[in-house]
Amino acid sequence: MYILECSDGSYYTGSTKNLTLRLKQHQSGEGANHTKKRLPVKLIYFEEFKRIDEAFYREKQVQGWSRKKKEALINKQIKVLHELAECKNDSHFENATLSTQ
Repeated sequence: MYILECSDGSYYTGSTKNLTLRLKQHQSGEGANHTKKRLPVKLIYFEEFKRIDEAFYREKQVQGWSRKKKEALINKQIKVLHELAECKNDSHFENATLSTQ
């Protein structure tokens, strides 16, 4: 699983079996539509997995994250990442309070 930073500052999250080849594809405009319109791109984060299905699952997980949460991951700010992962809506707070009483 990898994260690219595009020329416009946006992030692209993907997964692949061959990161070197995939980066070349992105840089040459043969990658995703998002990256080909925002060249050049720069690899800013990656994780390795034994199986591609695990990498794909992680890709989909990270794709759903906010920009702040992705940046916490990229910058290895584990504490911030955990804080951003906490649910803070009213119903969660009420249910958490009820379960501790």
